[in-house]
Amino acid sequence: MTRPITENEEARQNALRDLKLLDTDPSESFDRITRLASRLLNAPVSTISLTDHDRQWFKSKFGADLVQIPRSEAPCNYAIHNDEVFIVPDMQADPRFQDTLLARAGIRFYAGAPLITRSGYGLGTLCVLDDKPRTISEDEQHLLIDLAAMVMTQIEVQNTIGRVDPSSGYPNEYQLYEDLEDLARQAPEEERVGMLIELVSAQQISHGSRVLGAAYVEELVRSSVETVRRTVGEQSHLYHVGPTRCLVLLDQAQGAVWEETAQGLDHALRETVYCSGIPVTADPVIGVYHFQPGSVGPRDVLRRLFNAADDARKTGRPMACYAATGDEAHIRSFTLLGDMRKALETPGEFTLLYQPVIAMASGACTGAEALLRWHHPTLGEITPTEFIPLAEETACIRPLTEWVFETAIAQLARWQKTRRPPKLSINASARNLEEGDFAVRIGAMLSKHGVAAALIQLEFTESALVSHSMRVLEQLAAIKQLGVSIAIDDFGTGYSSLSYLQQIPASVLKIDQSFIKGLAQSEHDQKLVRAVIFMAHDLGFRVVAEGIENQATFDLLAGWKCDEGQGYQIARPQTAKAMEAWLGVV
Repeated sequence: MTRPITENEEARQNALRDLKLLDTDPSESFDRITRLASRLLNAPVSTISLTDHDRQWFKSKFGADLVQIPRSEAPCNYAIHNDEVFIVPDMQADPRFQDTLLARAGIRFYAGAPLITRSGYGLGTLCVLDDKPRTISEDEQHLLIDLAAMVMTQIEVQNTIGRVDPSSGYPNEYQLYEDLEDLARQAPEEERVGMLIELVSAQQISHGSRVLGAAYVEELVRSSVETVRRTVGEQSHLYHVGPTRCLVLLDQAQGAVWEETAQGLDHALRETVYCSGIPVTADPVIGVYHFQPGSVGPRDVLRRLFNAADDARKTGRPMACYAATGDEAHIRSFTLLGDMRKALETPGEFTLLYQPVIAMASGACTGAEALLRWHHPTLGEITPTEFIPLAEETACIRPLTEWVFETAIAQLARWQKTRRPPKLSINASARNLEEGDFAVRIGAMLSKHGVAAALIQLEFTESALVSHSMRVLEQLAAIKQLGVSIAIDDFGTGYSSLSYLQQIPASVLKIDQSFIKGLAQSEHDQKLVRAVIFMAHDLGFRVVAEGIENQATFDLLAGWKCDEGQGYQIARPQTAKAMEAWLGVV
């Protein structure tokens, strides 16, 4: 070795502590090296030890039960001041060590290679020990030096390559996984408590970034992470597992009083801090999970903690414990997302039903709405209200919408060969409007099947249309240019200003069924629906009422000149074949 040793004890101690190795749990990645050193050098004992202020602490050990010994009695204390192997052929014959704890325990031979950082600080040693006086050859010394280099490589890997969050300097989720695996081997049935702290909400990030800039979030998170460290102390393990999330694995003492710890964290994190000179307050939530390391995988530990924190955020509580019932819902959602693409390629899983729409005045069929259904091979019927929001959160929404349009337009093409086809309403997602080629793809499918654009009506929910983004408006204009009509679905359920009606090129307004189902019994709903119909007509919209389930409701809507209606009173959703039969009798 040629690396110079830097003799600065204070800086050396700081370097040692920055690595966050002292008093950490045993690790299989280090234990492999001590086992290998013992085997290759034919020594009954091998250790990786770190030289603290007043002790020699063993990060890994093979063939010994010691946790630490006084630094003043440790041969390693001598080894860290040289870049060569430090050898003591017989400790009981060496005045420096003959009265030490190791010598009294029967240790005679010692050989240690220093663990040296890139800056030249000696952290400790990889050493081998024997209960017989002996020495080692030059080749064996080189071998011990190489093994010590492997230890330093492992330390660097843990601290610089994928194991440490660069913004905070704390271990990340990959280090958490390894630590949990080690715990599962060492104490599989030991009760542990994990806490996942989401430091700021998505809304706070959005608002704060717009007003104060991105640096605001980074500064607030960094300050909050340090607050967590001060609150839980050095004994508990702290991990930075996401841009705004950290995880605390409580030690056993704190685990017994986890509620007090959680309350202390919540109180400390809500104190005002200054970011760029501006006083701000974090908006934390805490997810808590009790587990036995040997009974649950590391990734499931983190996932369940995420779920608990999400539950706290959704319910407006500062803290929530993991609940298996909630996790079942998350697992189901994950299963559905994983199976969705396969279902699109499997005939019969996804199907379209068609619900007729009629003119309220004449009873004539004016169209139908294509409704997507999913029959899962093991979970049975999955409602659109469950799987559509999942698809909208992922890239699955594009192929799913593509399948719906392709299937519906192909059905229209078959109908127009034998009869006058009904105008078909097809639901699309807000995410589809963000696709730059959405209108182009619709036009291509219409051309492919020889279907007139006038036979298609696209339905978008109110919330999908209110963003007013340039891309959304461009796509809506392009859809209108094709000759496809646009309907505003579920009208009345959004939270927008009516001003958006002036900007959206829609011609149809569909009143949400939540206002229609109890219409005959609710005077308040009657006033509201009647006013909406009159307003829509004044603005030039055709009005469709969804969810008509009885004759009394039908009569009220017809009396108010509602243009069209659909619902169980008229006809239920049905297969294409049943739709053909229904069209033959209306």
